[in-house]
Amino acid sequence: MAETETLESSPHPPQLSDDNPTGNEDQDMLDADKSAKDSDSDSQSDSDSDSEDDAHQNTQIQALKTELLNNPSNYDTHVQYIKALRKQGDIQKLRQAREAMSAIFPLSSEMWQEWTKDEISLSSGLDALPTIEKLFDCGVSDYLSVALWCDYLSFVQEHDQSVRTLSAAGISKARNLFERALVATGLHVAEGSRIWELYREFEQAIFLTIDETDADSREQEVQRIRNLFHRQLSVPLADLCSTLLTYKAWEAEQGANIDVDSSNLDGLSPQVASSYQKSLDMMNARTHLENQISHKVAPESERLQHFMDYLKFEQSLGDPARIQILYERAIAEFPISSELWLDYTHYMDKTLKTSSLVRDIYKRASRNCPWVGELWVRYLLSLERGRASEDELSAVFEKSLQCTFSSFEEYLDIFLTRVDGLRRRLSLLTSGAESSNLDYIIIRETFQRASDYLSPHLKNTESFLRMYRYWARLESTLGKDLVAARGVWERLLKISGSVLEVWQGYIAMESEMGNINEARSLFKRCYSKRFPGTGSENHSGHMQFMDSLRERVWRTGQF
Repeated sequence: MAETETLESSPHPPQLSDDNPTGNEDQDMLDADKSAKDSDSDSQSDSDSDSEDDAHQNTQIQALKTELLNNPSNYDTHVQYIKALRKQGDIQKLRQAREAMSAIFPLSSEMWQEWTKDEISLSSGLDALPTIEKLFDCGVSDYLSVALWCDYLSFVQEHDQSVRTLSAAGISKARNLFERALVATGLHVAEGSRIWELYREFEQAIFLTIDETDADSREQEVQRIRNLFHRQLSVPLADLCSTLLTYKAWEAEQGANIDVDSSNLDGLSPQVASSYQKSLDMMNARTHLENQISHKVAPESERLQHFMDYLKFEQSLGDPARIQILYERAIAEFPISSELWLDYTHYMDKTLKTSSLVRDIYKRASRNCPWVGELWVRYLLSLERGRASEDELSAVFEKSLQCTFSSFEEYLDIFLTRVDGLRRRLSLLTSGAESSNLDYIIIRETFQRASDYLSPHLKNTESFLRMYRYWARLESTLGKDLVAARGVWERLLKISGSVLEVWQGYIAMESEMGNINEARSLFKRCYSKRFPGTGSENHSGHMQFMDSLRERVWRTGQF
């Protein structure tokens, strides 16, 4: 049977043993010649087809590469480029393409799995181990992925010699990695048990290597495995009941008198029974919510709302770790939902405030939704609360300005947030509370950059005037330079001199500082101007308006 299959599948069937099969030598020669020509023709056709495919593929790759050179922020083009290079098999260009995309965007867990799989298949020797581990570290930090964590743990157990041979250093390394994985995924209701099971399997493999005569070591390992079971049974996970049965069977193997075929709690210690029952109750309370978010065929808006409802439920119970992992599950499903990222960062700001974890979440938020100005504003504030260095603050600020926002008001908010932070830090410096190389000139330069960029778009708006008023006040108070403050107002007059409120603001500053002559001089300069919308378009209206304005300045110095 095997021989028949081989013959049928062969592209060249065996020749008959008769040297003259047709009985006509000339005809046989003609047939043989025709067969040879047909074969050559087929080979040529296949070769031409392959060449055409290669040419088309190269053209496609070149077009995608050109598109990325012109627009490196095009996510879909990055994805298509990587797929095309992977199909072509150019590993060096593929690696460069993945690195380039990862520098700009977070990658999906599927893309990370493909990348690590490709690198593992090409790796040889111990030199590749740190590189691939670093890839896994980057991957699991982009989005929550139990599957990627499983790949990571399996890779280390298989390819790290110290772990594979269960040396003391290897065991320590693996346990640390398992604990990291549990922190990241152990509370994942639907999939978290996969990590717990891998951890127990690793510890059970260690147990099997311990000599039977070493009773103390065996007992220590048994207790370690038992503790893992107890920890898992105290967490509401989808397969909690099957875990209980597995645990009871394992305890029976250790000599416990326990009913392994029943899910009742007889034979368990009161602490374990209580923890399990509590976890089961928690799981039952979440089952309908888990069912809702698991419906992949539902519209995205509906599924997102199910996540938000689930989050409200968890927040009502107040367990930060459980709330955070649910946010991470939602983010993995809806990575570019600005509503979700804003809600997530707002919660973390309230809960952890200055934690480095919050800063990391803001960094990820800005990578997923770089077009949301509010996220960048809050990111800068988070860095400031965490006492980030000036270099880090400056880098994030500069990166935010490279993004495309829906309105110029968002750019203004970022500029003002940056100035506010600099002002607060400089105030601490002048009071002696801190020491730094920070100088007021950075504030001046930031204001100037904001003015240069925003004046074509916001020059006659209240928000633009508010920025200049703030700038002038800082020049006179923090910068201790009245001449510079006047220079700010003069600069604004050149940009928006037709706006009444600009003159009012300038006069108000001089009046508040008691500079009556300077205020009078400004009145003379604006006296002949016509300000739309004030009634000053006609002579009598203009005179009445200016008298009223002058009266307010003389009496109160305020507007």
